[in-house]
Amino acid sequence: MTTPTLTPDTPGTPNTSGTPNTPGTRDPRTAPDVSTSISPTGRSLWRSARGIVAIALILLLGATITVLLSGDGESRPLDPRDTGLDGSAALAALLEEEGVRVHRVTSGDEAATLARPGTLLLITASGLDEDMAKRLAALASDRMIVGIKPGMSALAPGVKPEDAARTRSREPDCPLRQAVLAGSAFTGGVVFTAPNGASGCYRADGKPSLVRYETGGRTITVVGSGEFMTNLRLDEDGNAALAMNLAGQRDILVWLTDPAPGDPGYAEDGVAGPGGASLYDLMPDGVGWAAVQLCVAVLLAAVWQGRRLGPVVAERLPVVVRAAETVEGRGRLYRARRARDRASAALRAACLDRVTPRLGLSRTAGPDEIIASLAARTGEDALELRSLLYGPAPTDDAALVALAGRLDALEAQIRENSPTGGST
Repeated sequence: MTTPTLTPDTPGTPNTSGTPNTPGTRDPRTAPDVSTSISPTGRSLWRSARGIVAIALILLLGATITVLLSGDGESRPLDPRDTGLDGSAALAALLEEEGVRVHRVTSGDEAATLARPGTLLLITASGLDEDMAKRLAALASDRMIVGIKPGMSALAPGVKPEDAARTRSREPDCPLRQAVLAGSAFTGGVVFTAPNGASGCYRADGKPSLVRYETGGRTITVVGSGEFMTNLRLDEDGNAALAMNLAGQRDILVWLTDPAPGDPGYAEDGVAGPGGASLYDLMPDGVGWAAVQLCVAVLLAAVWQGRRLGPVVAERLPVVVRAAETVEGRGRLYRARRARDRASAALRAACLDRVTPRLGLSRTAGPDEIIASLAARTGEDALELRSLLYGPAPTDDAALVALAGRLDALEAQIRENSPTGGST
């Protein structure tokens, strides 16, 4: 029959295997044989991060759709660079494919520099004034005016705007070759009174919405509406043919349009100024919504992944801790905090606890009684013994080590002089 034994470091834990337990180890019958890694794996990382990835993808998709649907933000009617419904980027591309060089300008000064004999000046800008209109009228290039502009009497002498007309598909109803070849077109807007000898086409109530004539060696064309030139209407009826026939009559087309964000002189209120657009003006409208969605995503992720106290983790007992490890750990704590007073007090108290019973004294004996008994037993000076056991704390680590050595030597001397012959 096997006698149960107790592990020295784990009092009260029976061992019926016949083999003493090794300090610092578990009973093999209760401890698992296979160790489990606590390092994060790829699967655990994916499980913890897949929620964030899904939210980020949803927000990214929403921001992308918002930016795509918002387009360029501000519409620029009859701008050769605008790809919106009201822009004319499609017409500019068709003209360039036919060999026409399109120069987009946003100021009268640029137009005056480029518009020379043999070129066509197309005026779609709405920010002209009387002085600039007179300056443009003095240029030797052909002109095409879209809509009513300030200084019409100078830009198109003899042409007078009359009533407004509904914009719709109309037949040419005139002998003008460019209009006859194009056929029906989406015209109207404004009708005019044409000067003698001019060709008037696309009439509303008997008055033309397109007037073309020659004066002073230049060809002047006036149209009441430029909707047939927009990206929205260009592929309807004969709009593309009419726009190409009118705007592509010269190899060089100088297209005067309103400034857009990023152009010199652009202003938020539409009035040209000396400064350019700010960085905020150049951003599409969807960027703001994307930034808001990103902030919301970061806030949700912070709330979700924020540190929270979970349930208490229960550890399987008993846990064997070596006595030497406990002493070493406490010593390191004393050393880290430089607690020499507490360390010396602990050494002296432990020495007194072991020495007092060997002197035949009770644990309630006072210092004077202990010192007198020690002096009689060892023959050492009582003052030195009092300084050793009840003196001040050491001032440095070397003094603390010396104190520990003297206490150990005193305890060894008491054991040697003990009536039991030094046995415990």
